[in-house]
Amino acid sequence: MSTFKVIVPAASLCAAALVLAACAPAAPRQASAQGAGARLGLGQTPSAAQIRGWDIDVRADGAGLPPGSGSVARGRAIYEARCLSCHGANGDKGIAPRLAGGQGTLASKAPVLTVGSYWPYATTLYDYIHRAMPLDSPQSLTPDEVYAVTAYTLHLNGILKADAVLDAASLAAIRMPNRDGFKPVLQ
Repeated sequence: MSTFKVIVPAASLCAAALVLAACAPAAPRQASAQGAGARLGLGQTPSAAQIRGWDIDVRADGAGLPPGSGSVARGRAIYEARCLSCHGANGDKGIAPRLAGGQGTLASKAPVLTVGSYWPYATTLYDYIHRAMPLDSPQSLTPDEVYAVTAYTLHLNGILKADAVLDAASLAAIRMPNRDGFKPVLQ
């Protein structure tokens, strides 16, 4: 059985691609969100209040933190009522990921990734608790309760003293132990 190669000049391939592109049906124009909804009879344009309800992110620098405050003592009470069943009495045992301990283990063969050993920003803890906790009723805690649970979690990691009170300014000012452990990918 003989084989042979067909050599097609690059110019021919380019010409074929242009012919195919010219024959292909044009892509439909993108309709505006308002137009698409009206055309299809679906949905509505969200109001400014509805958008604000979803705009709950907190940045690393503390932008987005709401007014309020919470103490370690108040956080302990909330933690015992709402968090202990998943994270354990000291945040280091339970069915959910560990919250406390692990300092000094990141370079080991068995690193323990916790709030105190791994997380670079305390504001991220507030953001996560506010968005996703407790697991059975996310976003059910008030800002004061979230500040308090954040304070207690940081206390469990030895980052805050037992008499500490957190608010937007003091939370954003916390320097986490692993702050310098993350490097930007693009510079």
